[in-house]
Amino acid sequence: MSVVPSGKINAMAAVWDATQRSWTLTLWSSQATSAHAVIVDRAAPSEPVATIPMFRVGDVWTAVIGAGSVLDADLYGFRVHGEGPRFDPAKLLVDPEATEIWFPPGHDRDAARIVGRDTIGLSPYGVLPMSAPRTAMAAGPRHSIDDLVIYEIHVRGATMCAGDVDERLRGTFAGLAQHAERIRALGVTAIELLPVHQFDPDEGNYWGYMPLAWSALHNGYAANADEYCGAADDEFRAMVQAFHDRDIEVILDVVYNHTTEEDEVGPTLHLRAIDDAAYYILEPDGLYNDDAGCGNVVRAAHPAAGALILDSLRRFADLGVDGFRFDLGSLLGRDFYGQQQRTSPLIDEITAFAATRGVRLIVEPWDLAAYQVGDAFPGRTWAQWNGKFRDDCRSFLRAENGAAAAFAQRILGSPDLYPDEPWRSINFITAHDGFTLHDLVSYEHKHNLANGWGGTDGTDDNRSWNCGWEGDDPPADIAAGVRALRMQQMKNAFVLLALSAGVPMILAGDEFAQTQGGNNNPYNQDNATTWLDWTRGGRFGELTEFVRELLAVRRVGGSTPIVLHGVDEQPDLSETSHSIAWQRGNLYVMANAWWESLEFAVHADGDWLFAMSSAAPVSAYDNSTRRVTLAPRSTVVLRRPCATLAAGATAAR
Repeated sequence: MSVVPSGKINAMAAVWDATQRSWTLTLWSSQATSAHAVIVDRAAPSEPVATIPMFRVGDVWTAVIGAGSVLDADLYGFRVHGEGPRFDPAKLLVDPEATEIWFPPGHDRDAARIVGRDTIGLSPYGVLPMSAPRTAMAAGPRHSIDDLVIYEIHVRGATMCAGDVDERLRGTFAGLAQHAERIRALGVTAIELLPVHQFDPDEGNYWGYMPLAWSALHNGYAANADEYCGAADDEFRAMVQAFHDRDIEVILDVVYNHTTEEDEVGPTLHLRAIDDAAYYILEPDGLYNDDAGCGNVVRAAHPAAGALILDSLRRFADLGVDGFRFDLGSLLGRDFYGQQQRTSPLIDEITAFAATRGVRLIVEPWDLAAYQVGDAFPGRTWAQWNGKFRDDCRSFLRAENGAAAAFAQRILGSPDLYPDEPWRSINFITAHDGFTLHDLVSYEHKHNLANGWGGTDGTDDNRSWNCGWEGDDPPADIAAGVRALRMQQMKNAFVLLALSAGVPMILAGDEFAQTQGGNNNPYNQDNATTWLDWTRGGRFGELTEFVRELLAVRRVGGSTPIVLHGVDEQPDLSETSHSIAWQRGNLYVMANAWWESLEFAVHADGDWLFAMSSAAPVSAYDNSTRRVTLAPRSTVVLRRPCATLAAGATAAR
């Protein structure tokens, strides 16, 4: 049985010493018997300029490289000999702490799968830094929980089809910066970027969830990556500043639970041939644990792996990032042997780091073997993606029996999961993995053949309803009715999301009915399937304006605890109920998911004004009768007369 290591491991990143004009390269491995640093020039990436033995102190291997000895060469990698089945000194390994990666013209991911195959000139290199790290950016805005509205967006997909962005900048950090004002105008206060870690462009994961180097930005998102070293850092910082200037926080989706090395037959690129058992959770038979569903699971409880994770977080915080969302974060809380635990030293360290730097922590608290929504996750002060909100809201939206009682918990901020802490609930109905909102109301089944898995990939539990026709092209005789109902249902979804307790997260493009053609797992679709089609804003401008006005209305609601009602004073949470109402401070919300009209009585003192609705009420609200009749499958929002909308906002139709 392996001995559980203790203690901390210091940062290992390559360091430039301007006084000595040299670099210090370091590598951690407890099982290596020798290691060499290999320096190459971009002009001849298959020819070593220098191969320098690294000296060992404890489990840290070090080499000092004089700039004069390598001329203009600025690329490096490692060769490592050691005791264990997955050491392969023929492999040129990328530094797991590298802050910039360069892929040679002959890059060949498959060559790295072949044991004993020399991969110099075929595998990625780290780039030697030519200066000391830059000063950390100033802290950005920090919104109160009542003001926080998150907008999940993919850097490349955001602007590949954006006609108002310079063609050269589309799909880049710089391109997204040009859309900062458009995003601000919607009313969101934070963006959550899908992963921007460097990934292997040959791996085929468009989303970016197969990271190669945690501390390096993906060069494919930098417009000037081929022009000079550090371009990705410069453009990322400028993008962050563009959002900060508009009072928008920048949150990163980070992937520390697995890497791009896949399983036993995956490419050998770094960790598996540096110290396999330290960096990955291995089963008793020596195979990789795969609770991430991506081939491997990082042994985050090991100090060496934990150091890589914390170094990456510090680097992104220095680049101005305001918060982190941890993909499959439940895996980071596992113990050394991969078992779930109630407390985790690494989670505690990350929590302390966040407190020191003033950044948000959000976790996706599940993986293939664990579902830790609520207090089962070791980080009790972290916010969480609330998958139960997604499921229960979808069920209520399509009028399932029994859904009203479950969704009532979500409206209240999920007290069954987060007692007295609704701020911990990141509420969402759609996200990058799954249907878009338009597809949720247009497809009852996934349409994933394009992904290459025969339609077997992606969840079958979509809880969607197509409003009477599967797909985006209903026949002429029903088209008007189907499309009107879909518009109504999308508006309903936004109301339920925005006005429940907790923090709403909107999927980018949902405000103009972005479609993926029914594909609910387009992880490998780097094309028009996933790229935001901003021209849909013309066809669905009514929806965009509704969302903008809804978020303005949300801001006047206040933080008063939510009080539930129904068509009468008490909510009907029976099996056959399809309606609910609630007061959120200065707002009163009524939701009728039923397919017939319903009359609601308003059971909150004082006068109320009509604010907005997803469909015109059958009878308008009257303060004298305190009643309003909602159309089938519709929502109505009232507001206090004292609740003044933000400047520039108008009450919706």
